[in-house]
Amino acid sequence: MSEPEEEDFAALFEASTKTRRITRGQTVEGTVVGIGKEVALVSVGGKGEAAIDVAELKDENGTMEVAVGDRIRAVVVSTDGGLTLSRRLASSAASARQIEDAHRAGLAVEGKVVGAIKGGYEVRIGHARAFCPLSQIDIIRDTPAAQHEGRVYAFRITEYREGGRSIVVSRRAVLEEEQRAKAAEVRQSIVPGAVLTGRVASVRDFGAFVDLGAGVQGLLHVSEMGWSRVTDLSEFVKPGEEITVKVLRLDDDGRKIALGLKQLGADPWASVESRFATGEVYAGRVTRLSEFGAFVELAPGIEALAHVSTFPPAGKSNEWARLAPAGATVNVEVLTIDPVKRRIGVSIVPEGSSRAAGAEDLRGAETPTPDPDTPRFGASLADKLRGALERK
Repeated sequence: MSEPEEEDFAALFEASTKTRRITRGQTVEGTVVGIGKEVALVSVGGKGEAAIDVAELKDENGTMEVAVGDRIRAVVVSTDGGLTLSRRLASSAASARQIEDAHRAGLAVEGKVVGAIKGGYEVRIGHARAFCPLSQIDIIRDTPAAQHEGRVYAFRITEYREGGRSIVVSRRAVLEEEQRAKAAEVRQSIVPGAVLTGRVASVRDFGAFVDLGAGVQGLLHVSEMGWSRVTDLSEFVKPGEEITVKVLRLDDDGRKIALGLKQLGADPWASVESRFATGEVYAGRVTRLSEFGAFVELAPGIEALAHVSTFPPAGKSNEWARLAPAGATVNVEVLTIDPVKRRIGVSIVPEGSSRAAGAEDLRGAETPTPDPDTPRFGASLADKLRGALERK
């Protein structure tokens, strides 16, 4: 290199020693900005410049594979006095010695998921064969094997035995480390009213936990999923699915995050007075029974209560329940409407009466659509939800 070029290279190298510290073992991408006799410099954005051995930029014949301006991926192997990178650990070309050194130093290496095997996945790291247990392939549980097969990931070597003949790796350890670094940044974007896209981490009887990024999870309670009552979550939400939700509130200084899905659509109760009128008869479906009456769905998201006092006198205290079993279609007369408290009082209209013949059935009416200016959750999820509700 000429003298000015050497000065420029020296200045870049000097700047690289002043970069802020990042996690050793982290995989980074950057642009080659200078190539010296033994060391090249790579710009890694806001993290500054990092150094990498020129030998790692050459092929087996000693020919340079990259030039100034090319982008490369590499693993941070040291943060002492600046960033030092290793491209071989991030190119699935690591040697047996490098793999063993990476294990001892706690560094991540790149490996390709060959396919699913009993209890986990076969992973190729360079020419070595490694095993990744099912629980260590992802943070999200029960992800399908096809989602990982053929993919190249960064792995942490958790076991290295028999001279490399037995290697166990974990991708989950790398993901969790990255999550901890990003969690603080992600939490700053989580405020009440925010609409965010996340991934379903797990499904429980009471709702679903949604990963909003960097391992920060919020609870989407079953009562906040749809305006209509949801009884089988598995019909429309599954682990690993992407979903758009609204932040409802933060509790315990932000450690608990309550999410909503139905809030992204129009509230059916907003138009309840224009859809129903006192004294009119409508057809509905009995959704559930309680000791004080029967709940009847008049339209998606709108339930009315037929109080036990409105039923005909019965010989036994619970005889009235036989007149409106759960799942039955009945005709009801609207007695009261309270849109503020979201309550509608109805009474059962006996079968065969003249009033029952003209009952209007609004249960098949179109579900309120989201505001066009509001981001919608995935179309596939919406279709599943609508189908699940129509089958009930």
